[in-house]
Amino acid sequence: MFDSGFGGLTVARALIDLLPAEDLVYIGDTGRYPYGSKPLDDVHGYARELSQSLVDDFDVKAIVVACNTATASGLDDIRAELPVPIIDVIEPGARSLVRTTRTGRVGVIGTVGTMSSGAYVDAIARTGAPVHLALAACPGFVEFVERGQTTGDEVTVLAERLLAPVVDADVDALLLGCTHYPFLARTIGDVMGPGVTLVSSADETAFAAAARLGDLGLLRPPGSVGQHRFLSSGDVDSFRELGERLLGSEVGAAQRWPL
Repeated sequence: MFDSGFGGLTVARALIDLLPAEDLVYIGDTGRYPYGSKPLDDVHGYARELSQSLVDDFDVKAIVVACNTATASGLDDIRAELPVPIIDVIEPGARSLVRTTRTGRVGVIGTVGTMSSGAYVDAIARTGAPVHLALAACPGFVEFVERGQTTGDEVTVLAERLLAPVVDADVDALLLGCTHYPFLARTIGDVMGPGVTLVSSADETAFAAAARLGDLGLLRPPGSVGQHRFLSSGDVDSFRELGERLLGSEVGAAQRWPL
């Protein structure tokens, strides 16, 4: 699996918990983050390069794209090029969001790239659910997470400004449409209020991956113990330090990507 940085660790945690027998390779592309403000064509190129590396260098049997912006850049051609299934975070998140709402008023927040792509509008429309959708781009959230700053006055002030459109829309369910955002859940929840359920795509993506691997007969037998490998394209020491705080000690053995 890969992400622009640390956000995908929320998906990695869900996958490790759900599929403890499976080996996992995680690449955090911290040398090129954040993806959300970059042209989608550039992000698409990064996604192709990372996916190809996972197949060629690590012989993976499936890829989880744990990045909403990379998914929004388009994966159809990458799926056609590679011999392994590719699971993304947008479709599972959209399905979870429409299942959660009680009023039919839902919101999605994400990076500028994800929101401008229309990927969530399309994914939620494909569910067929009769919901009213409010969207908000949240530039700056990823940078706070990547610095390890997930609470405090600065984060709260930014959240109050950026979340105003979904607060005003009176949503009762809000999808955190970037895998970095669960690390800001306390602040986002405080701003949105107790009547709003925050939806993370991490667990739903893990369930989707398990179902896909099961359908293809690719799951390892129960009782196996999976090995977890973490890599970073940027400063590996910084990746280890923050990764250990966000996920756990396993990230302390992170290596440099490309190998």
